[in-house]
Amino acid sequence: MADNRQTKKPFNYAKFWRRTALILYDIMSVILSCALALLIRYEFHIAEVPEYFYVPVMRAMPLLVAVTIAIFWFLKLYNSLWAFAGETELQNLVIACVLSGVAGVIILPFFKIEQQAVPQSFHFMYVFLLITLTFISRFSYRFLRSMKHRNANKNNSVSVMVIGAGEAGNIIIKEILNSHYSTMNLKCIIDDSQEKWGRYIQGIKVVGGRDRILEAAAEYDIDEIIIAIPSLSRQKLAGLLDICKETKCRLQVLPAIYQLVNGEVSVSKLRNVEVEDLLGREPVRVDMDSILGYVQGKTVLITGGGGSIGSELCRQIAAHHPGQLIIVDIYENNAYDIQQELKKTHPEMKLTVLIASVRNAERLNWIFKNYRPDIVYHAAAHKHVPLMEDSPCEAVKNNVFGTFNTAMAAALYHTQRFVMISTDKAVNPTNIMGASKRICEMIVQAFNSEYPDTNFVAVRFGNVLGSNGSVIPLFKKQIAAGGPVTVTDPNIIRYFMTIPEAVSLVLQAGAYAKGGEIFVLDMGKPVRILDLAENLIKLSGYKVGEDIRIEFTGLRPGEKLYEEMLMDEEGLRDTANSQIHIGKPLDIDRDRFFSQLIELKKAAYVESPDIREYVKAIVPTYKKNTEVNDTAIREHALENRANENYAKQ
Repeated sequence: MADNRQTKKPFNYAKFWRRTALILYDIMSVILSCALALLIRYEFHIAEVPEYFYVPVMRAMPLLVAVTIAIFWFLKLYNSLWAFAGETELQNLVIACVLSGVAGVIILPFFKIEQQAVPQSFHFMYVFLLITLTFISRFSYRFLRSMKHRNANKNNSVSVMVIGAGEAGNIIIKEILNSHYSTMNLKCIIDDSQEKWGRYIQGIKVVGGRDRILEAAAEYDIDEIIIAIPSLSRQKLAGLLDICKETKCRLQVLPAIYQLVNGEVSVSKLRNVEVEDLLGREPVRVDMDSILGYVQGKTVLITGGGGSIGSELCRQIAAHHPGQLIIVDIYENNAYDIQQELKKTHPEMKLTVLIASVRNAERLNWIFKNYRPDIVYHAAAHKHVPLMEDSPCEAVKNNVFGTFNTAMAAALYHTQRFVMISTDKAVNPTNIMGASKRICEMIVQAFNSEYPDTNFVAVRFGNVLGSNGSVIPLFKKQIAAGGPVTVTDPNIIRYFMTIPEAVSLVLQAGAYAKGGEIFVLDMGKPVRILDLAENLIKLSGYKVGEDIRIEFTGLRPGEKLYEEMLMDEEGLRDTANSQIHIGKPLDIDRDRFFSQLIELKKAAYVESPDIREYVKAIVPTYKKNTEVNDTAIREHALENRANENYAKQ
């Protein structure tokens, strides 16, 4: 028969002796407080203390001690972890001592002699002394522990500057000072409010405003800077980081206030500063209700769902409660990773992960026939420009005919919406990847006319920070290896957006889809790749040219100095979201276009050396790399930048 009796917990001797020691100390504190209260009343002249004063105190002492210990026990002064004591514990301590004083006021009259009451000053002095003595017993351990921790970490501690003397800064400072495990040594605080200059928070001095950052960093030998101003706008944060990155210090920042859940602020919320923080613009905002309205309860299929864009599409769509999410990818490792992530974050969602190539029309038709998706996001594509220059037929097979196969399956099985992810490289392309994506846009527009039951649209945007194959991960690896950081050209510029921002706008554009549109996302101002490289080096705590050098390698095959978002012949219409625009659909001779696609497919699958000529026949704006005049492009880019600077002035 099984023994169902619970095992008794072993007796905690350490806790017992610690509590006993505190009780004995408190008994002595009550006795000493009473004695000192009388002595202070008579300026420590024991002989002058009248008998009718000290006799009642002596007689009432045992009862006062018992009542005081009972009050302390009730208010949990023997159960608190005093090593981590804070405002609540201090408040309870004061209340307990005041209640002990009130008890004395009630008890002592019962023991008076000769009708003489104990002087009122005794009660006030008793409470004050009892608070002092109990405070010493409870908080001295925390103080000694903190001193021991500081001495132990004196040689290996990290010197820290905190920017922000507000509520968030105060919480961060307090947590660092109270932590037994932190090796941070707070040296100074920066805040732009002149009223706070010269004052102290938790014993740490506010030394000045942002103009003192560089000076203070050198003066206090700062290793790390924490920016604790969650309400700071992206633009103001970027300005602050422009100063901080010159210090060679590690930078950490609290997330924006909208990212902090329930107002929580703690050291655990700190994150490293990333290069996107330096872009100086506010995060993209979308109308989540409109997205929810067309995704909720629907069967959504995403091709390339394991890639950087595709996986973020999966995450955001999963948050909008689809009826079923189907992930299609040829690379099983990526597909497995996003599958496991979504199973953990959205266990209630109906999730299907399928391994398939968009080149395989039969496999796609089987998937569409069996799952009947309502919405398709087509993100599967080869995107690496130099690699596709070396394998142009693969770019055509995967991008062009992968899109054709997926769009055809969507049309045959009456998918409501088909959203194809395009790129700014499709505009006046100088590489086969961009030209292939331009053909994909044409397929979308042609299919929208041929198959009216499905709304076919494309969404075009530029580079995304941190995506597979982008420059940011490459730069980070090069910096970690000690350099050099390779930049193709000092004047090369690109449009940038974070992956979550781009995907949220893709979802919003999908909600606007009527059919045939090429949605163009506003990527903000173009960014010089050289500036990104320099900022990443500085954010990593190195000096450009000294610790990490930058090496210019020359433009790669098919690469342009700048990317355009719209072709000259396309107009531009606004949508309800100021960051999403619509390019005017082009007139396409569909019969001729589909005939050209047949010839292009034949050429691609026989590995024709003239594949670029077939592409150029379909995309007249495509200029092969050998035809591109780099000097003209350089002058055009510099002229654009000069015009922008002139406009600012």
